[in-house]
Amino acid sequence: MNIVRRLWQYAWPYRGRFSVALLAMTVFGAASAGLAYLIKPIFDDVLPNRDQLGFVAGAMLGCYLFKGLASYASTCLMTGVGQRVIRDVRDELFSHIVGQSAGFFTLRPTGRLMSRILNDVQQIQLAVSVTVGDLLRESLALVGYGAVLLYIDSGLALVCLTGAPVVIYPLIRVGQRVRQTSRRSQEELEHLSHITSEAFTGHRIVQAFGAEAHEVRRFGAVSERLFRINMSVTRAVAALPPLMEFLGGLAVAGALWYGSREIAAFRLTAGEFASFLAALFMMYGPVKKLSRVSAGLQQAAAAAERIFEMLDKHTEVLDRPDARALAPLRHSIELQEVGFRYDGSDGPTVLRDVSLVVPAGQMVAIVGLSGSGKTTLVNLLPRFYDVTEGRIMLDGVDIRDGTLRSLRGQIAMVTQETMLFDDTIAANIAYGCPDAAQDEIEAAARTAHAHEFITALPGGYETRLGERGQRLAGGERQRLAIARALLTNAPILILDEATSALDSESESLVQHALTNLLTNRTSVVIAHRLSTVRRANTIVVLDGGRVAEMGQHDELLRKTGGVYAKLYQRQFFGRSASEARPTNNTPDELDLEPLGSRQRD
Repeated sequence: MNIVRRLWQYAWPYRGRFSVALLAMTVFGAASAGLAYLIKPIFDDVLPNRDQLGFVAGAMLGCYLFKGLASYASTCLMTGVGQRVIRDVRDELFSHIVGQSAGFFTLRPTGRLMSRILNDVQQIQLAVSVTVGDLLRESLALVGYGAVLLYIDSGLALVCLTGAPVVIYPLIRVGQRVRQTSRRSQEELEHLSHITSEAFTGHRIVQAFGAEAHEVRRFGAVSERLFRINMSVTRAVAALPPLMEFLGGLAVAGALWYGSREIAAFRLTAGEFASFLAALFMMYGPVKKLSRVSAGLQQAAAAAERIFEMLDKHTEVLDRPDARALAPLRHSIELQEVGFRYDGSDGPTVLRDVSLVVPAGQMVAIVGLSGSGKTTLVNLLPRFYDVTEGRIMLDGVDIRDGTLRSLRGQIAMVTQETMLFDDTIAANIAYGCPDAAQDEIEAAARTAHAHEFITALPGGYETRLGERGQRLAGGERQRLAIARALLTNAPILILDEATSALDSESESLVQHALTNLLTNRTSVVIAHRLSTVRRANTIVVLDGGRVAEMGQHDELLRKTGGVYAKLYQRQFFGRSASEARPTNNTPDELDLEPLGSRQRD
């Protein structure tokens, strides 16, 4: 009942359409009952004496006309209500999921989330758009047929309907089984979506390691389980119609026995008995359909449970009730004894007692071994997560006291894993500024050294990139990401290992683009290349989630035995820090991260 109530809340705005559909269904039921009752005058008046032929023929045509129009109207209206309800559920579910915290997506694979939006909602769509309409329409038809039976002969009607309660128990039992099995089916379908998403997204790795057969076996195993579960549902549902046919046969046999006696005693005419049998036979169609409707409703209930479970899961970072818009950064970003644990106080400690100041217009580089908390730290600035200890201040104001829109509107990001969308190049560059003019988009592309390769493409700025921009090289994707950040003109910039996966030629172009991007901005950079580190006003060295050292490049390098010096030393395959200290012949673009340690935190 809780599920029905929640679904009804989505249908309530469309109650006017629903009411008209219900009225049309009532007309459908009355017209259906009228057709059954008109059998009586055919046998009693029309066939023996040709009396009332025109009236009966006209009445039958009228019943068929009203029944057809009512069926059409109710189907269109109910389907319209159902489609609107599903649209609203799907929109709310997508909006809810896309607004969750970064930790939410870490724990839930993309394929599984897509299954909730597509497969689970599809199950509800069938129920709300079709099944509920069939339930109401056929139920009202049954009421009409039942009224005809009771009107003609209430005693005979009671004899025929004594088997109806026997049907209720198996319907309830089958419904419970269908609901449980449908939930398992949806879970396996979710697993199937996850496997498919992984295999398609990682197709290069699959093929490079010759693992196609392995992926096919994985897919086949889940597909087989899904098949077996669905077959168990089919067997349960298929058992109901034969049972109902048998009970219907008993009712007809009882009607023949009782009716023959009544006709012989002149208490029932042949026309009344024929009309009675017609109504009884007409009841079979709705009853049979209702048995399948019950199964459809149970499947929809299982899917709705999973959808509402997702809607009831809240990990999103929210504005405080009294949050206000943050003014543009003027002085500094300050982290005061910041600590962070995933999943709140029960999770593992990732950061502890991190304190630092980023003056406006300066660049701070964050360095450290993989797993030291670098990416987690920069993810706290735009509030992808909220700190669990301490606070982050923007010009003296706790960022949690400001609105998310005003905070994130001041921040641009360029990450190691460039995310581009299956849209045009122009739309990707203008992703954060959808109202940007074409000349502004081109100006940002020129500054990011992307204009040349864009204009060389057949479609220029209107070229579609495909999924994740895979039609472009890595350096080209990064330059588009830099152009996107440039166009937003945000005062705060976060760079997360933006050049780690590039070849030297691409990196050179990206480095020049990054130089343009860093100009006159407050920057927090997860350092990857030595040139970036050496330009930083302050280098923060993280070790085990704490600030181990802080200072400028030369200052930190002089600390013999320091964490930064050791990191630097490892880049030169074990030489001492003094031997490894850069000279005029030392390339600027050496990795700061230890070899083999470039994965994200």
